[in-house]
This record gives sequence, structure tokens and C-alpha cells, in this order.
Amino acid sequence: MLKYAGTPPLAAMAETDSRQLIAAELRSLIARIEIGMRLIDAAMSSEDMEPEDDSADLGSSEIVVLDDVTPRFARASAALNACRAELGHALELLPESGNPA
Repeated sequence: MLKYAGTPPLAAMAETDSRQLIAAELRSLIARIEIGMRLIDAAMSSEDMEPEDDSADLGSSEIVVLDDVTPRFARASAALNACRAELGHALELLPESGNPA
């Protein structure tokens, strides 16, 4: 069982405090997911900016580019987006978590 040093047990906290702690953790996770999504977007953009295969300059008429990285980035981004949406939904369901209406 994992035990976090310095983390007060939720059972010993007031109900309001535990909800606030949970809400803060959910917000933190959402922020980390958004950072990950920005990193993926930047990586995909840099992939798009990289020069094409140099064999095109040599007069080759048969160029095959297999881009198997972009679909993986897109799937990872979609998964993070779904995760972010679910965390946002969980945050909305948390009673009195201090969310703006």
C-alpha cells in the first residue's frame, strides 16, 4: 500500500477540507494533462516542419513516406483529451468543491 509522507489521512480531515483537497488534486491533474497535450501538439508540429526525404532531390519519382508517429501522437492526444474531460466531469460532480458556476 502506498503511503505519502506528509499527506494527512482523509478520514481525519473535516469533510469540507477533504473535498477541497480532492478538488485541488483534480485541478492539478487537469493542468498536467493540458501540459502533456501541448507537448504532443508541439511534437506533431515539429514533425510537420521537418524536411522531406532528401531522395526527392536526387530525381527519384517513387517516394514513400510512412508516417507512423503522427497517428500515435493523435491517439495519445485524443486519450488525454478524454481523460481531461472525465476529470472535469468528476470535478463538477464533487459537491461544494469551490468550482465557479
